[in-house]
Amino acid sequence: MGAIFDDELKRLRSHFMEMGIDASEQIYQATKAFTDHDADLADKVLTTDAKINDEEIHLEKQALKLMALQNPVATDFRKIISILKASTDIERLGDYSTHIARAAITLSKFEHHEKIEQPIEQMMMIVRKMLERILDAYVYTDEQVAYEVANEDLKVDLLYVKLQKVIMKALVKGGEDVKVYESYLAVIRNLERAGDHIVNLAEWIIYSGSGKLVELNPGKADPTLVRRKLKKE
Repeated sequence: MGAIFDDELKRLRSHFMEMGIDASEQIYQATKAFTDHDADLADKVLTTDAKINDEEIHLEKQALKLMALQNPVATDFRKIISILKASTDIERLGDYSTHIARAAITLSKFEHHEKIEQPIEQMMMIVRKMLERILDAYVYTDEQVAYEVANEDLKVDLLYVKLQKVIMKALVKGGEDVKVYESYLAVIRNLERAGDHIVNLAEWIIYSGSGKLVELNPGKADPTLVRRKLKKE
């Protein structure tokens, strides 16, 4: 059973990585559509969402079959469960990409506000880098990188709070740009959530390696952390 199980587990991990790479590419394309004001590219992102959904369903069936037929030991069981749980987070990242793409389509019809878009682009770069690093960490079950990536989410949270204040202040003034500011809010909200799901991926790496269920989200572990950081700036 050992050789058969190892082969099936490798196949499962390979399918998970393919799903992760697809989600990473989708986030890249969605954020590029936003930064380049490219409605055509955003449309392309919307057409690829079904692929990630299908990959999650296939991976879930594969994982459940492996557990049912091979009866894995505790360490191998953790590896399967971590992949199964992490695939849900990957699927959510795909959803957030489509939301950003829809906002990019809306924004392509209006005048843009560079002072708001520049920090949003910074936020996008952080999220994309976090995802790239966490997928690399999955290959080697690298717990150190998992902790480092989780800590990066604080930068995303800080930018989110700052941008939310700026956008809301502009939004209450009303006028013709209301749809623009609503789209900006949608983008930063989805980026903030994407950061949280990448932290979840980091937590599943820790679980896979050590069996520990840990809270790595800086804002959840310390609810006043973001507010304290902002006061110091």
